[in-house]
Amino acid sequence: MNKYMVKDIPRNSFFSKSVYIGDRFIVAAPETPFTQDIAQILLKWGFNAVESDGECRETYQPEEFTRSPEEEIIPTEVLPDREKLRRAEIFYDSFTEYVETLFSDMVIKNKLDFKEVAEKIKTVCIFIKEDRRFLLRVQRMAEPKPGQNYLATHAIKSTIIAIVIGYFIKLPYHRLIELGVAALLHEIGMTKLPPQIYSNKRALSIKERQAILTHPILSYNMLKSFDFPLIISIAALEHHERENGDGYPQKLTGDKISLYAKIIAVACSYEALTNHRPYKAAKDGYEGMLDLLKNPGKQYDETIIRALIFSLSIYPIGLYVLLSNGKKGQVIDVNPENPRFPVVQLLEELTPDGRNKTLETSQTGVHILRPLLREEINDPQKG
Repeated sequence: MNKYMVKDIPRNSFFSKSVYIGDRFIVAAPETPFTQDIAQILLKWGFNAVESDGECRETYQPEEFTRSPEEEIIPTEVLPDREKLRRAEIFYDSFTEYVETLFSDMVIKNKLDFKEVAEKIKTVCIFIKEDRRFLLRVQRMAEPKPGQNYLATHAIKSTIIAIVIGYFIKLPYHRLIELGVAALLHEIGMTKLPPQIYSNKRALSIKERQAILTHPILSYNMLKSFDFPLIISIAALEHHERENGDGYPQKLTGDKISLYAKIIAVACSYEALTNHRPYKAAKDGYEGMLDLLKNPGKQYDETIIRALIFSLSIYPIGLYVLLSNGKKGQVIDVNPENPRFPVVQLLEELTPDGRNKTLETSQTGVHILRPLLREEINDPQKG
């Protein structure tokens, strides 16, 4: 990082990258001016210098996520769908391997580094921006491997969904990275509990249920101990809080709950509903979405639920469906005008030029009758 003396930084200037104290605490984001007030507070508390990987500029200039030269690959828009799907599978497997190693190092070596995790999440944000619908399809069909860490699997899927929601509500990119880090590590406190508590098929004892309720506090304390930004640690602490005050550990309500925690609450609840657990069967994406739409007791932020629905559709991306014309297909994209009628790719049907045949479902035309059972699926792209 480059060091900048506070007294020399032009007031009301902008940095192209976040400004830090000691590479952990963010002083100013790229879209935040470095004001006289900020300078005075820093100097008052004895911070004469700040650090940033960016440049100091007179005006704010938004920057997009960019790849390093070694990451440059064929632009995705020129790849056929089959190759895009394969590319998403490779990325998902790589991310899974990284997260499993991350959790293992945390448990065995007591090692967790904010900058390293943030850099990995940046690659996830890039991929979602470029190929969101293919990654969601891969995630939807990904099955846990024997012996795979349940916490890691939950973290991976929750993180992808949370970032997709973050894009929909137009979070700036440095906030997307913070959200992604928080989502990836929101359950890290579970690693301090015996695995049989959260992975056993039997009913939990009162003492075990009480132990489970401590995991948001454990997550918060762990992230703080590793010098993660406070905004990320708080998201982990509050991800089980609910809008109506029925959550835990603090029974916060409404606007007292942080935005990242609200997003993670919806993302990880949807993930939990639609994926297998040792103690329950998974619902399909449609059933899971309907459960969240009902929002019993007004547990979740309605704006975040709406963002999830418009990002994935009521029949979520990746879901295999039976159509009203008797054909089978897979939901591959949302309809931005109406989440009830997504874009579907027909199975075993190609256009004259060899591309996968798709159609836009509608109220008056072809529409979805129901999700397909797993044994009804025969997708040639999945072999």
